[in-house]
Amino acid sequence: MDIQNGDRCRVVAGTHKDRSGTVEDLNTSRTGAVTITVRTADGDRFKALAKNVVVER
Repeated sequence: MDIQNGDRCRVVAGTHKDRSGTVEDLNTSRTGAVTITVRTADGDRFKALAKNVVVER
């Protein structure tokens, strides 16, 4: 996975589909699933699976 803190990203699947923001926190669970916390421009935060996110460079 080449997602890093500070990257701009857009969610392409899942509950938060079509939302975008800045990656704040990466976490890998015991099962190997990578989750990220995304902060939107208006300050909201939500968690998403990294596999559902595309990095905007």
